[in-house]
Amino acid sequence: MSIFLQAAAGGNAGVMNIIFIVAIVAIFYFFMIRPQAKRQKEIKKFREALKAGDRVITSGGIYGKIKEVKDDSFILQIADNVTIRIAKDSVFQSAADTQQEVK
Repeated sequence: MSIFLQAAAGGNAGVMNIIFIVAIVAIFYFFMIRPQAKRQKEIKKFREALKAGDRVITSGGIYGKIKEVKDDSFILQIADNVTIRIAKDSVFQSAADTQQEVK
């Protein structure tokens, strides 16, 4: 801390301010932006790997089994003879670990 005070007293306050700004940007990048981008990449990879027969949960809390995969949507069976079309972006997690079974 005394190094920073000596540098500021010596007229290098502008350089020290720039260093602090760069340090704050680096901290934001490594602790906030980078992990979020990594998580988004994992979600995208998960959605691309989904196939017919997989059990999923939508963002609205609907449990179902994928019957058909299209370019930007899924046909999801939520009950006997009941299917709905949902956007791929609305699927967030797999229901494979859940206890609820879709008949």
